[in-house]
Amino acid sequence: MNPQEQGLYNVSLVSYVLHAIVAIGAVLPGFQPGVVLLLVAVVIDLVKRGEAQGSWLESHFRWRLRSVLFAGLAYLLTSWMWFLLIVPGWIAWFCISLWFLYRIVTGWSALQGRRPMATS
Repeated sequence: MNPQEQGLYNVSLVSYVLHAIVAIGAVLPGFQPGVVLLLVAVVIDLVKRGEAQGSWLESHFRWRLRSVLFAGLAYLLTSWMWFLLIVPGWIAWFCISLWFLYRIVTGWSALQGRRPMATS
C-alpha cells in the first residue's frame, strides 16, 4: 500500500470506529455518545473522499456516507411513530439502528480485508 492509501486507510479506520461507537450507542439503552461523534465522522468522510477517488477505498467513503444518509432518512420517516405511539417508534428506531450497525460492521470487515465495498 502506498503512503497515500495508508493514510486514507487510517482515516477510514478512525471513521469506522466513530461510526461504530454511535451505532452501538443507538442499540444499547443508556449508552448515548451523541451525534457529535457521528458529525465528526461524516465531516472526515466528506473532506477526505476526494482523495480516495480511483482507489479501492473510495467505496468505503461512499458506503459510510450512504449508511448515515439512509439511516437519517429512515429515522426521519419513522419519527411520526413516536408522536402517536411510543412502542412502534422505539421498535422502528431499534431496527434502523441494528441495520446501521450491520452496515458499519460489514464495511469495517471489508476494510480489514482490504476489499472494496459492493456498490450500494
